[in-house]
Amino acid sequence: MSTEQELLTKWHSLPQDKQEEVFDFVEFLHLKNSANKTPLGERLRQIRARIVNSGKQLLDEDEIEMSSGKR
Repeated sequence: MSTEQELLTKWHSLPQDKQEEVFDFVEFLHLKNSANKTPLGERLRQIRARIVNSGKQLLDEDEIEMSSGKR
């Protein structure tokens, strides 16, 4: 089994909240190595990570539109 397949297998076996933590960590590592970081983008990623870590559910696209009065 390749490292990628092993990682995916283990990730799939985790509960949803732990999968989100792993995803956030991988996203953090990816962004840390990215040369195209902007201050606003980094700030938004930090806010998202705090929300996820608090246990609150993120809004989906429909919920965002509903809360902004677009529907």
